[in-house]
Amino acid sequence: MIIPCIDLMDGKVVQLVQGRDKALEGGTPSEMLDRFKAFPEIQVIDLDAAIGNGFNDELVEFLAARCDARIGGGVRSVERAQKLVQQGAKQVIIGTAAFDGNGINVPFLEQVAAAIGREKILIALDSKHGKIVIKGWRESIDLTAEEVIAKLSPYAGGFLCTYVDKEGMMQGTDLDWFRRLREATDRDITAAGGITTLDDVRALLGMNIHAALGMAIYTGRLDLAELARINTEAMKTSPPA
Repeated sequence: MIIPCIDLMDGKVVQLVQGRDKALEGGTPSEMLDRFKAFPEIQVIDLDAAIGNGFNDELVEFLAARCDARIGGGVRSVERAQKLVQQGAKQVIIGTAAFDGNGINVPFLEQVAAAIGREKILIALDSKHGKIVIKGWRESIDLTAEEVIAKLSPYAGGFLCTYVDKEGMMQGTDLDWFRRLREATDRDITAAGGITTLDDVRALLGMNIHAALGMAIYTGRLDLAELARINTEAMKTSPPA
């Protein structure tokens, strides 16, 4: 499945390069929903919440009520996860709080799974220079996604795996990394970070990995109508994850 992304910062729809430098602004949330209406799911990330710089709650609630949305950014309490589900989130993305020091935060993940159901949890495994990064990609921990994905599988319905090294840079992604992750778990995997060409998208779909797209569609590098056609065909033929 192809999943367009709506990233929120300072009350606006934005695209960042490697989670730091704003490259462009999109339309209003309503306009973006209209642009993405051909796609069954949207990914919404509250970037301010991810870095601890406040929340875009009104926009998140607006989007959650109007589309099938997977929502993340600053989900560091059971209450926050529950609130997003109550607002309409189809799935909740947990990143920083999935880890405690240099290990997996099992008690927290168990609590969230008990509160909203495991299948509603997507754990973010964001990788930069080979290590997992947290807190809006500002800090790294001494673990790799390959090391922990199988251990995290009991607590998640799926994973959002971002290759941060190429995020927003329009230089392609690391298909071998995603292939290794696919071999390590039977859970859903969504790939993000550097996905630039239709060949990238088709390769990921061929591995039974979802493709979350941001910069490539905001800049017009990839055509939404063509992506919608590919997505429709892929959803007809792809096996369950």
